[in-house]
Amino acid sequence: MTAEPAALRLEIWGARGTLPVAPDDPSRFGAKTCCVSVEAGGRMLIFDAGTGIVPLGNRIHAEKRREIDLFLGHAHYDHVMGLPYFAPFYDPACRIRIHAGHMQDGKTCRELLADFLRPPFHPVGLEKFKAEIDYVTFRPGDRLDPAPGITVATAPLRHPNGAVAYRAAAGGRSLVYATDHEHLPGSRDEALERFLHDADLLVYDTTYTDAEMPLFKGYGHSSYEEGIRLCRRAGIERLVLFHHSHKRSDADLARIEAQAQAAFPGAVAGRPGLRFDLAPVADRLPA
Repeated sequence: MTAEPAALRLEIWGARGTLPVAPDDPSRFGAKTCCVSVEAGGRMLIFDAGTGIVPLGNRIHAEKRREIDLFLGHAHYDHVMGLPYFAPFYDPACRIRIHAGHMQDGKTCRELLADFLRPPFHPVGLEKFKAEIDYVTFRPGDRLDPAPGITVATAPLRHPNGAVAYRAAAGGRSLVYATDHEHLPGSRDEALERFLHDADLLVYDTTYTDAEMPLFKGYGHSSYEEGIRLCRRAGIERLVLFHHSHKRSDADLARIEAQAQAAFPGAVAGRPGLRFDLAPVADRLPA
């Protein structure tokens, strides 16, 4: 008997932050920067366009997928540096929607990317893309509907120049991508907790530890301990540690992962190839 397809299938393509660098070469946890894919109802949703989007784009191109939604958490380099090397952009048979809503200066999504992909910083601009592209500008708090039966809710995050968290839902399951967020030590973020409530999985910014947070105040990042606190308060069983510092060795990340798992068994450090299949709710109900 053929198993029912997952309601949501999440795969990590890049989990580093700041720079596509790792002290270990090769690294078990990878050096590619932020990119996560979510498949739902045959639709491909992509969150962020760091260097991890390059191998993802090659796979999408090989599989001849034609409908793609790309959601940008924000536009710092580590989240967009892979964007001009995403193969589907150069395929005229593809239709791609790019969503951005973190901008605090009034720019549209298209204006944001045109300003990024221009001389003298990059020789290839938006005019070179062959795919049919829609540039979608939204405000944090808006709900996006990429396809029937799939919703993507949005919420603001605390990060320099702004950032957005996304909650993808389909088949009665949901997961949240919330990276590049600075929690305030000693206080609760009740708005974010409400946004996360009862999700099945959280991908969360764990660049630092609680002990390191005072050293990096204002940098816009959080800790694995805060990720655990959020999961407990929001009723989430699975936590993916994400946006690893480019300074962390494999030994560092393995130690942090072990500490996180000792406190919260559902925690795992993100790395390329890590995948989660969330079955539709109906599949979990007794016959």
